[in-house]
Amino acid sequence: MLSAPDAEVGAEVGAVAPEPDLVQLLTPEGQRVERADYPLDVTDEQIGRLYRDLVLVRRIDTEAIALQRQGELGLWASLLGQEAAQIGAGRALRTQDMAFPTYREHGVAWCRDVDPLTLMGLFRGTNLGGWDPGVNNFNLYTIVIGAQTLHATGYAMGVVRDGAVGTGDPDRDTAVLAFFGDGASSQGDVNEAFVWSGAANLPVVFFCQNNQWAISEPVERQSRVPLYRRASGFGFPGVRVDGNDVLACLAVTRKALDDARNAQGPTLIEAFTYRMNPHTTNDDPRRYRLDTEGETWKLKDPLERVRAYLAREAGVGQAFFDDLEAEARALAEQVRAGCRALPDPDPASAFDNVYVSMPDELREQRDEFVRFVAEVSS
Repeated sequence: MLSAPDAEVGAEVGAVAPEPDLVQLLTPEGQRVERADYPLDVTDEQIGRLYRDLVLVRRIDTEAIALQRQGELGLWASLLGQEAAQIGAGRALRTQDMAFPTYREHGVAWCRDVDPLTLMGLFRGTNLGGWDPGVNNFNLYTIVIGAQTLHATGYAMGVVRDGAVGTGDPDRDTAVLAFFGDGASSQGDVNEAFVWSGAANLPVVFFCQNNQWAISEPVERQSRVPLYRRASGFGFPGVRVDGNDVLACLAVTRKALDDARNAQGPTLIEAFTYRMNPHTTNDDPRRYRLDTEGETWKLKDPLERVRAYLAREAGVGQAFFDDLEAEARALAEQVRAGCRALPDPDPASAFDNVYVSMPDELREQRDEFVRFVAEVSS
């Protein structure tokens, strides 16, 4: 954490004005904007479905925070403020594409049909392995900062070797989407992934959610240029998108994934957004940033701009929003009850699936642990 004087300085430099070349298709006031370089053919009904995603994912996030405060989860990494970046990118994926998340991509998990209770089981400690990445083409959450970009790069190498890129078959050609934050952009693993992907022209899209703060470190202390410009040094394009604009995130990610599938190589997308909540439920952002910064970003809320468009421009009636609120309440009740009902795992299961054949040394450790747990519990 920053010291008090450093926290004041960090708060001063933390608020960044977007650049003129920011890709935006829906203004904070809910007005559609056309971009010839990123056309988006989307109906009002489809925008309504995107809004449903945004609302339900935010409700899941809200309930998870409450459950953590009640002692039902050990930790939770909130996505508040970043819903549009995740839903836009997640809905740009095709079935065969593979996504590599960090530990905050609850919105992308939603788009890949991962049960929210499975996510909560991970933070509750009741499922020790998460989920099967092969079922939803959504890799496990990665706690090691930036490591997933190397995993994504390796997977993209496999896609090329399998001949699943540049064939012209939309059901076969595959792209890889790797998520990371502005803090991870300073990690060696991320830059190494850039090197390999650029040199080998791999079908991978790097999606950086620049939420302005790497825990307590503002992005200006990590880079002297906008993050998306780093891509040029590795030989592939970069683009900055309004990360609070779900339509822009969808259009930009869709184009980048199409380019990757068509053997045009990688793209770096910087989604310019803001982390409205603490880094995790164990963080206290009051130590390093000013409340006024968050108030400014509230005016760019990703949900409110879509709601404004639907209500004013698309003429969607109040009944739609009422029905969606009722659905969100029902989902919240399901999440609360389901989380508390998650079964506790057998403590000895932590030793399972570590090796194909368990070594004698590990078996001895397991047996000793089992005896210890039995003694403590008696």
